[in-house]
Amino acid sequence: MKRYAKLLTVFLILAVTVVVLAGCGKQAAAPAASDKPLKVGVTAGPHAEIMDVVKKVAEKDGLKIEIVEFNDYVQPNVALSQGDIDANSFQHQPYLDNMVKDRQYDIVFVTKTVIFPMAIYSKKVKSLNELNPGATIAIPNDPTNGGRALLLLERQGLLKLKPGVGLKATAADITENPKNFKVKELDAAQVPRSLEDVDLAAINTNYAITAGLVPNKDSLAIEDGNSPYANIIAAKAKDKDNPMIAKFIKAYQSEEVKNFVNEHFKGSVIVAW
Repeated sequence: MKRYAKLLTVFLILAVTVVVLAGCGKQAAAPAASDKPLKVGVTAGPHAEIMDVVKKVAEKDGLKIEIVEFNDYVQPNVALSQGDIDANSFQHQPYLDNMVKDRQYDIVFVTKTVIFPMAIYSKKVKSLNELNPGATIAIPNDPTNGGRALLLLERQGLLKLKPGVGLKATAADITENPKNFKVKELDAAQVPRSLEDVDLAAINTNYAITAGLVPNKDSLAIEDGNSPYANIIAAKAKDKDNPMIAKFIKAYQSEEVKNFVNEHFKGSVIVAW
């Protein structure tokens, strides 16, 4: 009887041990919360190239990033709103503001990333101080870039705009123009071609590069990280303070990424943080 009791005790101990070990095995096999990747939407081109570097930096800090690439400027916000991705990095604040207003997205600004700077160029003068009265200044004629150019000109003290007009400024909003500069509005793609004929031109980065211009080298004035047109990381409002997003920001705004942007894009893209 005693022998039977001992055998039963041994059997129960073994059974409990097997159950405990099996439970531990299952627990170890289950993925930890940190193993879940952060899905980040980007557009093809510079944003995707930068995110490849961010991904490698984030992995060192234990954060996995899954890059989801889009080929237009609408779907990254659609995907974020629907929960298909956790964050995106492709747009500036004015664009996000318009999307939120038009579609009532619950998407918010998280932090700044980089800027594709608009800059002022000239083949006639080497300094803005050399501009003669009546000089002609070419700017893009579309609402977004036209206002952007006028704000840049105002920051350089060349003219003044109607108070409060902000990003929607047009040539009609110029209230002070002491040197009677002539503002010539052209299609954005045509502005670089006008450099031979005008005294000054405000040119978007993509068109400047096509024309062989390097923004931070060839320009007389350039937007900086304080520009409202700096690109941003966006996320749903409920996720803004998510620890994974915090790690993502840390990786993006690292020295490794900053060095990559400066070396790889050679001034056509600059950091905004």
